[in-house]
Amino acid sequence: MPSPAEPNPADRSAWAVFLIFLRLGLTSFGGPVAHLGYFRTEFVERRRWLGEAAYADLVALCQFLPGPASSQVGMAIGLSRAGYAGAFAAWAGFTLPSAIALILFALGLASVGDAVAPSALHGLKVVAVAVVAQAVWAMARSLCPDALRRTLMLASAALLLFWPGTAAQLFAMAAAALLGLALLRPPADAPHEALAMPVGRRAGAAWLALFFALLLGLPLLAAALPTQTLALVDAFYRAGALVFGGGHVVLPLLQAEVVPTGWVSQDAFLAGYGAAQAVPGPLFTFAAFLGASMSAAPTGWPGGLIALLAVFAPSFLLVAGALPFWENLRRQPRVRAALMGINAAVVGLLLAALWNPVITSGIRGMGDVLLAGVALVALMKWTWPTWVVVAGCAGVMPSLGFFW
Repeated sequence: MPSPAEPNPADRSAWAVFLIFLRLGLTSFGGPVAHLGYFRTEFVERRRWLGEAAYADLVALCQFLPGPASSQVGMAIGLSRAGYAGAFAAWAGFTLPSAIALILFALGLASVGDAVAPSALHGLKVVAVAVVAQAVWAMARSLCPDALRRTLMLASAALLLFWPGTAAQLFAMAAAALLGLALLRPPADAPHEALAMPVGRRAGAAWLALFFALLLGLPLLAAALPTQTLALVDAFYRAGALVFGGGHVVLPLLQAEVVPTGWVSQDAFLAGYGAAQAVPGPLFTFAAFLGASMSAAPTGWPGGLIALLAVFAPSFLLVAGALPFWENLRRQPRVRAALMGINAAVVGLLLAALWNPVITSGIRGMGDVLLAGVALVALMKWTWPTWVVVAGCAGVMPSLGFFW
């Protein structure tokens, strides 16, 4: 059904999008699944920029695309809200806080890494449990209203728990799409919840063509003009373009590009990876640390920014290229039936991720269970703003460390 009227329809400028995503970039700990929970709370519940079904369809699309799914969802929301400038603003606001912190860490400012107490970081992991649990509950109520879709949700969750990995995710969504196509029938009078899209199909085709042109052309160009900058762009673009699952899955690709070549030492790579776990936002910003740590120019700030732009460029090209076709496809009755199954599977994937890694990495004892429960009540019953709950859990954890 259509989303209700927006509480603040005036916040359509790229600057407003940047400020909203900047706050998310400063507070969104917990990995991509938690990020999707934060986005849903912010843009579906609080700001009503899009409805539950449109958001779920967007998540489903980005799960299929290579690259960091949560960052791609953010770019898509910014694109639909304020055009190309909005897509860049959403990416910059969500990404730059962690990227800047990691570049500073690479430049030797170790005090940045020690500025946040370990207990506060653990509190942020605990509150991620509540954020994801709220998202799973709300999406399950909306997207899994009947027995068949609840079964698809639980089956997908079980599959991911026993067979973790990107291949299982793709298999679960493909199987759910086929079952939805065969067994589900969207109501004939169901209104279409459109996602505003300022990109036409011709422009979308051009962005997709550019994605493949760079993927195929950059290695040839780097071989013909053997400069360090081109080699850096080629390596990080391919890493961002060829990884499914995002986050931790990109690490082996990056390690294979920068360590054997001598660009970054193994010790520095591992130190940067550890630092990347302590900052909010997408793990792909680890590329900024690697670019700033290069043994040869470009290094420092220029190297970090080049690597950061190169690793995220495929995500923008794919989102801008796919969304115009996606919006048209999701209007078709057969596609809508398949999406009903896919959305149930997506809820199952989030349910599995709620257990592993969100709960398994965030809950260490009964004290953590109690804090996560209070955070969940604050979000769902007291309807506190997410950032208040996040800040509260990060602040209360150090003072309760003696009890935990």
